[in-house]
Amino acid sequence: MRRRPGACAAGATRARCRPVDRRAVRSGARYTAGVSAAAYVVTLLGPDRPGLVERVSAVALEHGANWEASRLVRLGGRFAGVLLVRLPPERAGDLRAALAGIGDLRVAVDEAGADPDAPGDAAHLEVVGHDRPGIVRAISRVLAAREVNVEELETACASAPMTGEPLFRMTAALRLPPNVSVDDLRAALEALAHDLMVDIAIE
Repeated sequence: MRRRPGACAAGATRARCRPVDRRAVRSGARYTAGVSAAAYVVTLLGPDRPGLVERVSAVALEHGANWEASRLVRLGGRFAGVLLVRLPPERAGDLRAALAGIGDLRVAVDEAGADPDAPGDAAHLEVVGHDRPGIVRAISRVLAAREVNVEELETACASAPMTGEPLFRMTAALRLPPNVSVDDLRAALEALAHDLMVDIAIE
């Protein structure tokens, strides 16, 4: 007779037949039943090389960490990463030591803070123009003056298709406070566009 998933075979002892921990099945992490887990932010910096992400993920799994979110990037020949993981608090120190043991990696493991839903509307900002010093400073000053939170920011420089001149691109995920509208912020940023010689779009 076919057993339903998770059911014990006839005569199985309690020690040999336990409910499946579905969190462990999804993540592959070695969870222990009844052990609470906490969220940690892990930051990594070191020389970039092939296989580094695989090694980091293997170490995380070996220490029972569930990899929930991450940002990994190569910048100037260096590997930089920020991870959000969840694991039992008593394993956090061992995880940091093991990651540092990978070689030439600077590692920090900090307990994550509360992350409640932020009030206000979300907005997406795009900036494109000829590269010059001070673009990020000028735009971030407008945002800070209106208490707009920058939740994610990405910038890059590339050669313009026709002229080959350096072209600056910036994208940002913003969270506006309740007293600031997208139209108000757009007007303030567009006032900078001429001076900075950039195109600015926000929606």
